[in-house]
Amino acid sequence: MVWNTLTTKVLNGTLFSELLVSIVRVLQGYFLAAFFGIGLGILVGLSKNMQKLTEIIIQVLRPIPPIAWIPLVILWMGIGEGSKVFLIFLGGFFTNLINVSEGIYYTDSKILEVAKVLETPKWKVVTQVIIPAALPSIFTGLRVSLGSCWSCVVAAELVASTSGIGYMISNARNYGQMDTVIVGMLAIGVVGKLMDVLLKWVESKALAWNVS
Repeated sequence: MVWNTLTTKVLNGTLFSELLVSIVRVLQGYFLAAFFGIGLGILVGLSKNMQKLTEIIIQVLRPIPPIAWIPLVILWMGIGEGSKVFLIFLGGFFTNLINVSEGIYYTDSKILEVAKVLETPKWKVVTQVIIPAALPSIFTGLRVSLGSCWSCVVAAELVASTSGIGYMISNARNYGQMDTVIVGMLAIGVVGKLMDVLLKWVESKALAWNVS
């Protein structure tokens, strides 16, 4: 049953067209989450004042699942593409923020002491010492947040959507078409895995210098 449904949706192009819509949405939300999560994470990691200012807010907002934001997101942003991308963004933002800030905050103190002894300018310490040392944590955040963004697709495409793999799953569930639900789940899993493999390859190239 599942195999027949998979074959049918592949041959008629339905699966690929729905996947493409979701991939675009995921990438938009993911890159926004990476940009703002890494940017704010660097600021929080470098500044104790920023840590104190944001810690409570982050710890309160982080556990809230993106699906719980749907009523507010619709109220604030309507039912267009922006609301869907924003929900996916929420799925990845906090993971990036926390991993980056902690990676920077826990930079090896010995490295910082050497930079201080050499009287290295502060901006060089940040760009050439702290951020490179935090790259493993940054990539960990990027990989975990990618999975989180895909997990949010179904929730995001509940917002008045008529396309996307999440919509396909939700619509099939309403009609009791469990074979289509399983096909959609498998498609998300396969594409998510392929994207993770690509990101892992980028990580291996970026961290080729890291022998630890």
